[in-house]
Amino acid sequence: MPVRRVVSLVPSLTEALAATAPGLLVGATDWCTHPAGLDVERIRGTKNPDVPRIVGLRPDLVVANEEENRAADLDALREAGVEVWVTRIRTLGEAFPALDAMLTEGCGLARPGWLDRAEAAWADLPVPAASVPAVVPIWRRPWMVLGRDTFAGDVLARLGVRNVYAGHAERYPKVPLEELRASGAELVVLPDEPYAFSADDGPEAFAGLPSALVSGRHLTWYGPSLVEAAEVLRGQLFATA
Repeated sequence: MPVRRVVSLVPSLTEALAATAPGLLVGATDWCTHPAGLDVERIRGTKNPDVPRIVGLRPDLVVANEEENRAADLDALREAGVEVWVTRIRTLGEAFPALDAMLTEGCGLARPGWLDRAEAAWADLPVPAASVPAVVPIWRRPWMVLGRDTFAGDVLARLGVRNVYAGHAERYPKVPLEELRASGAELVVLPDEPYAFSADDGPEAFAGLPSALVSGRHLTWYGPSLVEAAEVLRGQLFATA
């Protein structure tokens, strides 16, 4: 059956669909901020989607992610007779085939040009001559950082930034601030999502250590933002390092 109505439970997948076939989208989360002005039904958040409202939209497909969305919500959609396409993306290398499969196999679309441009942009990226050890907080109160096996960590590694907690047993460990300061990091990478770090909120906790304020969308989203992500992030990471 042709896919004509899609609900997205992930902001980056929403942007990918909107850039490829915007007419397919009938629902998206409250956190789906790109493209600006997206006019679809809002179905709450990634972790608390309004399942009855989604079912009421009569989607041919719901697109989701194994990390962003809860298995219980996806199971509830399936039990209601809704087809769900779940992506698993933990590295940049996994992002391109996963997006291609979702768009072409899941939605029956032609492979979009932006995906080719994104893949080419990263394929042409030179191998970093050196690697700067860094901590990458994603939350404070309590402090949480990137740990092992994360998409953002892989993106940073390709840009010459080594996450000092990449070998941690947890993917998003809680680490006391004193330990972060003593970790041997030479840079603190502060994205503006999920916690909105800013010049006035974050760098002051790491006095004496260079801080890089970066775009969370370019660091953590897998979609059209990948076309420009390498250039944007390199400019932000090494402006003050």
